[in-house]
Amino acid sequence: MPISTVHLLRHGEVFNPDRVLYGRIPGFGLSELGFKMADGAGDYFAKHQASGGNIVRIVASPLVRAQQTAAPTAQALELPILTDDRVIEADNQLQGLSKVAQHLKSPRYWPLLVNPLKPSWGEPYVEQVARMREAMEFHRKAALEEHGDGVEIVIVSHQLPIWVTRRAAEGKPLWHDPRKRECTLTSITSFEFDGDDILSVRYTEPSPELLAGAANIPGA
Repeated sequence: MPISTVHLLRHGEVFNPDRVLYGRIPGFGLSELGFKMADGAGDYFAKHQASGGNIVRIVASPLVRAQQTAAPTAQALELPILTDDRVIEADNQLQGLSKVAQHLKSPRYWPLLVNPLKPSWGEPYVEQVARMREAMEFHRKAALEEHGDGVEIVIVSHQLPIWVTRRAAEGKPLWHDPRKRECTLTSITSFEFDGDDILSVRYTEPSPELLAGAANIPGA
């Protein structure tokens, strides 16, 4: 069976001085540190390609932070960025708020908290996994048809969709503590496929030295 790999790359730090839960709100681009992180991811994939990697396709969420994160990798590998709405940030009814924990003390928001396992405040985890896997399969199979065995693709997405997709692949419950997600800024979660079966999931942080000073606010 043909071997293929899908690398899910989270975007870099976002310029967000008001610490807003930005979700799908347009206009939230990378900070200066975020651009350095994106450059680090580009360097990582360039070195990987030079050492025998076979990245043939780069895909990104339509949100500006994802497009900006994808740009250095696309430039280094001389590949276009393909935009796919299916890998966008999770929908969230709390987006636009800052200091979310304080807002949740208000009875106004309590109806959104009735089912944290779904979750009731936003896009259900199962729907996030479904659209992410659909995008992964579409681009993986297109790459295999175009380039043959051993292809790799990079998809730039967002923390929550990446994290629940990994949990699903590992057979774990989709509900979780957001504070314990292993999906830092510009981290890479790689899925290796044998045919249509996932053989392994690997996790890499290409720029760990940049994380200490970063504002790691989840988008959703």
